[in-house]
Amino acid sequence: MEEVEIEPLGADEARDILAVAQDRRNGTRWSVALALGLRQCEALGLRWKYVDLKRGTIRVFWQIKHQRYRHGCKDPHACGERLHRYPCPKDCPKARRTSGRKHVCIKEGQKFCAPDCTKHAPSCPERVGGWTFVKPKGKSKRTVMIPPPLIPLLKQHQEAQQAERQAAGEAWQDYGLVWCHTDGRPIDAGQDWDEWKELLRLADVDKDARVHDARHTAATLLIEQGVDISVVQGILGHSQLTTTKRYTHITATLSNEAAARMGRALWG
Repeated sequence: MEEVEIEPLGADEARDILAVAQDRRNGTRWSVALALGLRQCEALGLRWKYVDLKRGTIRVFWQIKHQRYRHGCKDPHACGERLHRYPCPKDCPKARRTSGRKHVCIKEGQKFCAPDCTKHAPSCPERVGGWTFVKPKGKSKRTVMIPPPLIPLLKQHQEAQQAERQAAGEAWQDYGLVWCHTDGRPIDAGQDWDEWKELLRLADVDKDARVHDARHTAATLLIEQGVDISVVQGILGHSQLTTTKRYTHITATLSNEAAARMGRALWG
């Protein structure tokens, strides 16, 4: 569901952000955000097999989520008892407190986890969870056209990523993502948020805009360019046209243009 409050950026602010992002690693992530309005989980979960740079299309068929790890084994306690230990007591002579690191030791008679402890699921060899691709809700599954100036930028990004993949070698984690870490790992939503905030600061945008406001910006700019509202609905993946219509009354650009047209109609 869309946020109630809409805080889009202006066209000049959006261009300033893109100017700052163009030379940054994964900078095209923000070009797609501001041009096509993909939701954060849709953008971070976008894979190359759904991007057709020859035809200039992106199929927004999946989003990525990080699900909490759960044990997949029969005995969660036995699975992790060698990994999950109580911290050593304060008077432990083996503790190296000068290093600043927590020390864990095995003393005679020391117990491991409680019999019902299941807090070591991330270490389970058969763990369930982690990064998972899930289908978007409602009618969000869609195919969108890529603005022509963005296609060569995505091609350059793809080539740069292929070089990173070769450099990483066996360490590369092949999720097939368009935007990822230097070893192929997915980008966490919090890291993505921090990147966005840094771009706002570097671009001197004096607004406390959220990542989702890039999506609002795309919708507003599309409407200001005269794109039919039903087309905007399809690009954004809104299930209801009423959601898209909320953008038609938040921009002064539309009001000014309407006044100018009426002036030309009545007074030449």
